Amino acid sequence: MCLIWLILNLYAQLEIINMSQETTILYKLNTENKDALKFITEEIGFTVLGGINTNHLDRMRVTIKIEVINRKYPDFMQNEELAGIALRANIDLYHDVQTEKLIRRTAERLEIGTTHLYQGIAQLTEQLESYRLVLIEKEKDNKPKPKVLSEAEVKTAIDFLKTKNLSASTNNLLGKSGIIGEELNRLIMWYVFTSRKLSRPLHIISFGSSGTGKSHLQEKVGELIPEEDKIEITALTQNAFYYFGTDELGHKLIMIEDFDGALTALYPIRELQSKQRISKTVTIKDNKGATKTIHLKVQGPVTVAGCTTQESMYEDNANRSFLIYLDESKEQDKKVMQYQRLLAAGKIELEEEHNTREFLKNVQRVLKPVRVINPYAEYLEIPDEVFKPRRTNAHYLGFIEAVTYYHQYQRTEAVSQLTGEIYIETTLEDIETTNELLKEILLRKSDELNKATRTYFEYLKAWLKSEDKENFLLSEARKALNVSHGSQKWYMSILIDNCFIKKEKTKENFVYSVNSYEDYRKLKEKVSVTLDEIVQNLKDKGDKLTTSKGSAVHSSKPVQKQNEPPKAKPVNKSNAKKDKVHTNNNTPPNETN
Repeated sequence: MCLIWLILNLYAQLEIINMSQETTILYKLNTENKDALKFITEEIGFTVLGGINTNHLDRMRVTIKIEVINRKYPDFMQNEELAGIALRANIDLYHDVQTEKLIRRTAERLEIGTTHLYQGIAQLTEQLESYRLVLIEKEKDNKPKPKVLSEAEVKTAIDFLKTKNLSASTNNLLGKSGIIGEELNRLIMWYVFTSRKLSRPLHIISFGSSGTGKSHLQEKVGELIPEEDKIEITALTQNAFYYFGTDELGHKLIMIEDFDGALTALYPIRELQSKQRISKTVTIKDNKGATKTIHLKVQGPVTVAGCTTQESMYEDNANRSFLIYLDESKEQDKKVMQYQRLLAAGKIELEEEHNTREFLKNVQRVLKPVRVINPYAEYLEIPDEVFKPRRTNAHYLGFIEAVTYYHQYQRTEAVSQLTGEIYIETTLEDIETTNELLKEILLRKSDELNKATRTYFEYLKAWLKSEDKENFLLSEARKALNVSHGSQKWYMSILIDNCFIKKEKTKENFVYSVNSYEDYRKLKEKVSVTLDEIVQNLKDKGDKLTTSKGSAVHSSKPVQKQNEPPKAKPVNKSNAKKDKVHTNNNTPPNETN
């Protein structure tokens, strides 16, 4: 009897050892199909349907399917049909009560032991945790990372930024990158996109009828901006901007393909443009189900660019941006179609276009944060005819700052005696470049008519002069100008309401005549003369102008904040003459690219 008892005792201990060894077996999560994650133990199969959420690490809510794969004790089943059906449930695996109920219900339904279910659920939870952390790391890796430039790439880019006539050289490269025509608009857009690195960035909206290439122009110039500095958006919901990370949008270029797809988000866009930040207060439920209030904040600044086929836009959004109108002339049509033919014929050097785009990205990357001071600002004026002069004046000064910033390697760096901050100063050449580029935009902001109506009116006047006609019929004008009936009706109603055209009734029909042929020419001359006179007056004053350099010395150590221009150490008054720091005294080389 003692021998039998010893044998049975030994057998029981061996069973316990085997069971303990079984519990240590770890099964691997199958992630081949991310929407159906499979985890199979010796007896039970688990399938997580729909994958897992990576946004909330404090919960593990999944839809799970549990089934018996290899039943150990089939002879003990009482209801074979019911026990063979898989069980599905939606559960938070971190919720102990929910998990306990699921295990008991599954054991009862599938007629299996709870021990293996506890082990399987525990191992599945651990595997899902590890898998989720891997997904989160992958999401971080998928975000664009700044490219690390080689010494040769940095030198080439800086040498280009030291080139004489930098604006003209840049415009030439913009053409070589694949942008056809639009010489004025593409350079304006380039400077606006560059301003994203400043403390007060600029914004731009492209207007044009369908098929004129407004989205194409924005896309092509956007391709010249580093991937880590831009966000491209096709459509926006009302609250989309509020759920970006706090600093995720800082100094980014936001390109909206069509404002028609962002109508509900126009308000947060306006606030980002003006206040450079947005905030929203919302209520959420915590882990215990209690409602609490949280405050969402997103910091800028950002540059916003977008396109629209509308002839006009909501005023609050339009007057915060530069408005450019695409070239819809026949000459531009010919340029684009010729490029399309050459591209189809294989005569376009696509590799050269790609290399040019990569080079211009590097040029953007070597631009460093630096403050811009405009010593001529208090002497600058915009034409009196401009509507909304306050915002237009701010845009004008901001564009001058962007031009100066882009020419930073051709400007002498100086140190503020007050704050120890390094800065560069605007030159008359920067103001002349700005005036040349913005004459058309300032003219548009001074005109009572929108661009489409003004274009129709100018073509109409040119046709009447060429035909030596004083009066005209709508039908003959429509035929001569190749304008649709609906468009002409819209244009004529605006022109008549604003007294640009006079409408008279005859016995047979209505005839129309132009009230003045010289109004637009005079407006254009006045805008141009005003800008030219300001620059000439500044040149005449010369050295008499006072600069904005501070004379006081800040005694404390300057503090460098994120995205701020660099600061130098404070200096003594006696060493004020040594405040200037020259980066390069050599004459900028000629363009070699």
